[in-house]
Amino acid sequence: MKKDKKIAKIINLIIKIFWIFVLGSVFGFFAEMIYGIVYTRTIVIRQGLVYGPFIQVYGMGAVAYYLLIRKIQDPKKAFCAGMVMGGILEYVCSFMQEILFGTISWDYSDLFMNFNGRTSILYCFYWGIIAVVFLKAVYPLIKKMDKYIEKKRVRIATVIFMIFMTVDIVLSCMAGVRQDERHNNIPPKNSIDEFLDNNFPDEFLDRVYDNKKDPKQLNNVE
Repeated sequence: MKKDKKIAKIINLIIKIFWIFVLGSVFGFFAEMIYGIVYTRTIVIRQGLVYGPFIQVYGMGAVAYYLLIRKIQDPKKAFCAGMVMGGILEYVCSFMQEILFGTISWDYSDLFMNFNGRTSILYCFYWGIIAVVFLKAVYPLIKKMDKYIEKKRVRIATVIFMIFMTVDIVLSCMAGVRQDERHNNIPPKNSIDEFLDNNFPDEFLDRVYDNKKDPKQLNNVE
């Protein structure tokens, strides 16, 4: 009986973390849009995946907030923890994107106290503010999710959406890697590469990831 309760508890936690990731990714999409409207006076559509309004770095940040910030009751400590966590997350995501796909989606080289252009004190400050907002406004709402998680329709919806998100993430990664190969004049090696070339050409990916940059070109400019 205790083992069954433990398994059920783990399943409920996985479901909750999944939806926190999804909702955080959607929040990031609209946050970037609002940021673009305020600072560029234009509507900016930025995506982290080939399909859907998702920017997964925000989703990962939301999950990290849930796992870390929820244990902190003091807003000052939450702010400091959010700054450190957000800065590390932003740096790692930028580094991994460059390693895997040969591109970066943000460059803070022109900002004061930046770290290899991957994050900066200013954006760490933003992460800290979001951590306090998460603690005071978002976390109380998340706790209310518990009474819905065990409902059958929620579990069915979770499975369906998990499949969709898994396919979306895998395709996005494969398309990004294949685009990097095309830029390095590597021809398709198999039918999968041909599928990616036909369905996710540069024109499509450049439109979806309109803010991605080639770090080599940035270095040449500098």
